[in-house]
Amino acid sequence: MTSVRSGDTSTTADILLPVERQLDAYNARDIDAFMLWWADDCQYYAFPNTLLASSAAEIRARHVERFREPDLYGKLIQRACVGNLVMDHEVVTRNFPEGKGEVDVICLYEVSEGKIAKAWFKLGEPRIF
Repeated sequence: MTSVRSGDTSTTADILLPVERQLDAYNARDIDAFMLWWADDCQYYAFPNTLLASSAAEIRARHVERFREPDLYGKLIQRACVGNLVMDHEVVTRNFPEGKGEVDVICLYEVSEGKIAKAWFKLGEPRIF
């Protein structure tokens, strides 16, 4: 196996798995499957350091409403993994107050023990269709 950090035998595939699965669940709007991949004490930030949620329960509450959007979908454009960090560039289709549109999102996930421990999100400007 490829070592990610001292004492950890996680492979790149192990690091990528929770990020891949949570995106699949996000696109299925399956809150229970989505939450399986977040650590109980995870932290969720607007980039660079605005804490939006400091637990899985708070992340769940944020996403229950979002998952009601009929057009919600995150299209993966690019993914990179360095150590236990995964960076996704996604184009997310949303139902904004102004109407249906899309937004570029850079997502940075820190994975520990098979779960997402921290995540940061940088959003571009929404484009309304």
